[in-house]
Amino acid sequence: MATRKAGSRLETEIERCRSESQWERIPELARQLSAKLIAHDDMAELLLGEAKLEQYLKVHPLRQGASPRGPRPQLTEVRKHLTAALDRGNLKSEFLQESSLVLAKLHYVEGDYDGALSLYARAGLEDWPLAGAPPYRLRMAAEAYATQGLCLEKLPISSSTSSLRGDREQDIITCYEKAGDIALLYLQEIERVILSNIQNRSPKPGPAPHDQELGFFLETGLQRAHVLYFKNGSLTRGVGRFRELLRAVETRTTQNLRMTIARQLAEILLRGMCEQSYWNPLEDPPCQSPLDDPLRKGANTKTYTLTRKARVYSGENIFCPQENTEEALLLLLISESMANRDAVLSRIPEHKSDRLISLQSASVVYDLLTIALGRRGQYEMLSECLERAMKFAFEEFHLWYQFALSLMAAGKSARAVKVLKECIRLKPDDAAIPLLAAKLCVGSLHWLEEAEKFAKTVVDAGEKTSEFKAKGYLALGLTYSLQATDASLRGVQEVLQRKALLAFQRAHSLSPTDHQAAFYLALQLAISRQIPEALGYVRQALQLQGDDANSLHLLALLLSAQKHYHDALNIIDMALSEYPENFILLFSKVKLESLSRGPDEALLTCKHMLQIWKSCYNLTNPSDSGRGSSLLDRTIADRRQLNTITLPDFSDPETVSDSSSSSSLPRTESPLHLFLSPHLPSHPKTETFVWPPAARSVSDPGPRQEPTLWKHGNSPEVYFHGFPSLFSVSSIHATSVAASRVEQALSEVASSLQSSAPKQGPLHPWMTLAQIWLHAAEVYIGIGKPAEAMACTQEAANLFPMSHNVLYMRGQVAELRGNVEEARRWYEEALSISPTHVKSMQRLALILHQLGRYSLAEKILRDAVQVNSTAHEVWNGLGEVLQAQGNDAAATECFLTALELEASSPAVPFTVIPRAL
Repeated sequence: MATRKAGSRLETEIERCRSESQWERIPELARQLSAKLIAHDDMAELLLGEAKLEQYLKVHPLRQGASPRGPRPQLTEVRKHLTAALDRGNLKSEFLQESSLVLAKLHYVEGDYDGALSLYARAGLEDWPLAGAPPYRLRMAAEAYATQGLCLEKLPISSSTSSLRGDREQDIITCYEKAGDIALLYLQEIERVILSNIQNRSPKPGPAPHDQELGFFLETGLQRAHVLYFKNGSLTRGVGRFRELLRAVETRTTQNLRMTIARQLAEILLRGMCEQSYWNPLEDPPCQSPLDDPLRKGANTKTYTLTRKARVYSGENIFCPQENTEEALLLLLISESMANRDAVLSRIPEHKSDRLISLQSASVVYDLLTIALGRRGQYEMLSECLERAMKFAFEEFHLWYQFALSLMAAGKSARAVKVLKECIRLKPDDAAIPLLAAKLCVGSLHWLEEAEKFAKTVVDAGEKTSEFKAKGYLALGLTYSLQATDASLRGVQEVLQRKALLAFQRAHSLSPTDHQAAFYLALQLAISRQIPEALGYVRQALQLQGDDANSLHLLALLLSAQKHYHDALNIIDMALSEYPENFILLFSKVKLESLSRGPDEALLTCKHMLQIWKSCYNLTNPSDSGRGSSLLDRTIADRRQLNTITLPDFSDPETVSDSSSSSSLPRTESPLHLFLSPHLPSHPKTETFVWPPAARSVSDPGPRQEPTLWKHGNSPEVYFHGFPSLFSVSSIHATSVAASRVEQALSEVASSLQSSAPKQGPLHPWMTLAQIWLHAAEVYIGIGKPAEAMACTQEAANLFPMSHNVLYMRGQVAELRGNVEEARRWYEEALSISPTHVKSMQRLALILHQLGRYSLAEKILRDAVQVNSTAHEVWNGLGEVLQAQGNDAAATECFLTALELEASSPAVPFTVIPRAL
């Protein structure tokens, strides 16, 4: 009885070592088995032959596509052991089958494919029972099917008949599919056995669990079938095979394989499948699919069944993707999680190869994530994913650069600049990187000193980046031009304008065929009031790029500076025929129509802008009804001209209350779905919203094309003639609140939200709407209708009550009504928010002049001249104040300067045209 138990324990240990591939222990166990009974000699021969073959393959691993090796001296003993076990015939039938399978495997290793196939045919592989089989027999069966498929692939087909060729291909794929299915079953079973042994092991020390390796044959069985499907043009069956492998319950051994398969399937879904040809994983594949080669017909389902299958994930409430991008993104997020979990971060030399493999695998996943998320405009999510990749990114330029681009697309410009600095350090010879950084600094961030540094980096790079030098000078010129606009001293402005002009001339000389260089040179000349020279260069820009909106806009403004208003308006109309939703052009059209065609045409254009705004952003107020309906919708719905519509009188407190509460646009909540991102803008809360200085550019990142008001990421001040950089907590209606306290409160709120507020987002449409109402109000003021002007101003105030433009317009209405003191208070409040708002300074000085406070009026006007030395209204006002003080000589100089500037003054300031790379 004791001998039988000892033999049973020995056989169990042999079975465990064979299942766990512990081949180094097999010779000692075979010797012990032979010592028990002579009848076990044949079994020992089988064990020794198998162990020596596996040890040989571990030292000399096979490679996919390797040529036949031929007989090897090291395998002579293997053949002797296996031949002896088979020739004696003393083994049980199942062990004879095992000997045949091992010998067939040896034939394949030596390149004898016919011999291997004949042995498989005699072994009766199809009749092997899988139910109740120990794990090592499952491994042998999986390897046998894989080897059989490899042999069939190596052997040529005796006939060229297409039907025979198709049958051979199907037989090969079936072998690989069976090998893969049984391999998954084996890996699940061996992991279950190992975990069970660990749990049942006594507390005393024992051998550590053995890490399983797939090996050449099992890996081929798992990965070869879908490759052949794709090679043969059967994309449907290939995708189905991928899904079968991924639905199987995961084991430790298949983790890396699962990540590879998930990544490959995601790539197929992104590049080879559209939404119309997609079917979800729980549906049967279509019988006919446009994905498949029409010349190759065959069923899209399996042609075999196994008596025992691998376990698959199942249960209730399991998520199932419904479209190809959704499934691809799910697969890539799983792959990313696995790549981060298994990342090799050690920098020691011994781990260099593993670290490079880990980095390459993760980089492929992140590249595919970029494609998948970029298609849906989900740049915020993409930047978060790439931020997790920074653990791999030490000295890796590609990941840093991808991260920077994703931050740019997500509107995180400040972080993007910091990441681009690291990219410049990693790749200092690439001039495109500092140009990108300069683009962000010039545009949305308005970090002009940083932009100057980046531009000089490109300009001073030497001959290595000669093709980018023109762009470098262009960036440098834009930086100087914007610095000149921001400068508060006239002398500083003139110096910076000269620098900008020289930089633009240098850019134009280096790249005479670049329309942007000619355009910005013309724009800078126009700002410097060199109108004839500017006309020449803008015509060059239009010859190079005839449909450029900014060049057409500049040409119109130059014509208006020469007082050719009708010609300028024709140019604007021509530009609008190409860009009908460009609000900058429409705002200029309102001004030109007021000067040339009268207020009726200008108000109709304002109404047209409201219609465009509503159609572009698709924002409606469901609560609009009766007297409390929105002025926007009532204006659009009314077929009369805008100047004949009776608007509510805001001097009536009841009317003001009703209109204020109901005419403001609704706060439209639009949740950001993972795969659908319309990004509908929402009404900003006027009580809490702040527009940070570092976030001056807003645009919709969704896939829908937006109007071009914010194109090139310019600051809102460019488009709104000083539209507020900050919007306060509440409106100020009393001059007792000191301007310093207002500015302090605004700064505190701005600094608290500056880090979290997005640089691009839903504020843009509402700023556009506010500016439309302010233009309409200005037209009403021009024709002497204070009630209608106040109604339009109130609509803008409902959106942004602390805009200095809104406060300035309130002062204009008060002046029109004859309320001088009220107008003065509004202008002072506007200047407390924007101390350099020239229009408010000019109007406030005019009121002070009327009140006899000449010294203060002179001080304000001289400050205004320092801010904008080309404002002819300011020079004229300064002349009147000096004349009233008896300084006739200085007043004469001011009047002459005003006349000279007015002769070249455009209908709209040249600075409304965007300046960006």
